[in-house]
Parts: sequence; structure tokens; C-alpha cells
Amino acid sequence: MSKIIVIGSSNTDLAIKTDRIPEPGETVMGGTFMMTAGGKGANQAVAVARLGGDVAFMTRVGDDMFGDESRARYIKEGLPEKFLLVEKGVPSGVALITVDAKGENCIVVAPGANNAMTCADIDAASDEIAAADYLLLQLEIPMEVVEHAAEVAVAHGTKVILNPAPAAELSKELVERLYLITPNRTECQLLSGVAIASEADAEAAAAKLMEMGVKNVIVTLGSKGSLVKTAEECRIVEACRVDAVDTTAAGDVFNGALCVALSEGKSLVDAARFASRASAISVTRMGAQSSIPYRSEISE
Repeated sequence: MSKIIVIGSSNTDLAIKTDRIPEPGETVMGGTFMMTAGGKGANQAVAVARLGGDVAFMTRVGDDMFGDESRARYIKEGLPEKFLLVEKGVPSGVALITVDAKGENCIVVAPGANNAMTCADIDAASDEIAAADYLLLQLEIPMEVVEHAAEVAVAHGTKVILNPAPAAELSKELVERLYLITPNRTECQLLSGVAIASEADAEAAAAKLMEMGVKNVIVTLGSKGSLVKTAEECRIVEACRVDAVDTTAAGDVFNGALCVALSEGKSLVDAARFASRASAISVTRMGAQSSIPYRSEISE
């Protein structure tokens, strides 16, 4: 099994379950409140760990209660303590989440210590990046740090996988360094400029991303599955049918599981099938990291 390093965000999620997401200026009465561990980077790293991957995680948390609890939790999950960095005098990242009766959500993030990560942090981890076969990144840390991490990884022959969330424009240099990009429908439309209303549109959008320099593309399409496009093929991988309760970490679980499968030598299509099963389990549970399955559950 090859090694994976995840570099990204750590948040504490404050989530409320309600019948529907309020309109601007509207107040609605909610139901269940949950405070759980989150952050795209952390979710993906924990998913890799629970699914049996050999993983290290680099993040920054604040010197507060949320940061202390997060670091202790990551260590318990088996993530090395070395790169769980603490930013003095800065609060940890927090996400405010509303989940409706259909399991859909809206999220607002206060990044806190996530914005304190620097290119110097990446340089300090260059040996760890060089030793990895895959580097998994997202966009909840400063863009210049993402770009520098990709540059260091490519210089050492490490394959870079980017989950481009939250949606943002990407530099030409970053795009050309990517082995794989995994946008959802909205992110893919923004990056490619192609409106997606069908599978054919998704394929055209993925082709556009490859023209821009990405080696491989997986577009996640929610309940419709995912579209996998490489230089050799383009395939739809169907989603597993489940009754969704909360989709909060579905994409993160998909990306973490995808990396585990690739590290075990699976093809992109087979890795997407494995990731789809993991993601399907996660949406049947509330919360972000609390919803992430273990490897034994995927096997079952």
C-alpha cells in the first residue's frame, strides 16, 4: 500500500437539523443540534485512516478548546501528531451548518487558524510529501499554500489530487500539476465554463478541464453517481441507492475513500466505485466525521 498525505482544514461543525433551509432574512425553528468534528481536510484524512490507508495529515488549529479537542481526536484516529500544528492567539475554524428534511445542507465557514497555514509549513513537510505517493488537497486553506504544496509534490514525483471545494478559480500552473481533480457539478461548471444539465454535459466539462491540463477528472453528480474521465475512457459510476439523512461530508468521504483505493492499486473507475459505497454510508448518518464509515462496513 502506498502512502497518502492530506493537507487542509480543520473545523468544528455546529449543525442544526430543520425542515427547510431559511430564505434570506427569514427565521425558522430548528430541531436537533449537533457539535461535531469537521473541516474538509480533516474529514478526508479521517476517512483515509478509517478505511485503512497509510496517511499523514497537516493542518492548523487554534489554541482553544476546539483546537485541543480536534488534535486529541486526530491522534486517536491514528493521524501522526507531527503536523497537527497550533496557531497561538487565533481561534480554530468553525462551520455553521443547516440541514433540511431531505438531507441537503448549507454551510458558512469561519476559517480561523486554517488561514494561518503558510508555504513555510509546506517546506517543513517536504520530506513527508516526497515520501507519499498521493497528496490530497482542498481549498479551505490559503490558495498560495495549495499551489506551493502542489509544486513541491510534483517536484518529488508525488501525484496531486485536488478536491476544488469551496469553488474557486484555479491558476494555470496549479491545474497543470494535477493528476486528478474531483469537482462536484457546481465546481465543475465554474472551472470549465460548461453548464451541466446531463451526463453529456458533464463529459464535455470534464474534457474541457483536461484540455486545460488536468490529467484525469472525476465529476461527482450526487445521486446520479460520478463521471470518470481519463485519456483512455469516460465512464459513469452509479451511486448506491440509500435514504439520505445528511450529506454534509459525502464529498469528503468520497475523496478519502478514492485515495485509499488508488493507493491499493485500483483503477480510477474501480476506486470511484469503492468511494461511492463509502459515501453512500456516510449520508445515512448525521454529522461530518461522525458519519465516516470504517473499512469493515464497506466490505459488508
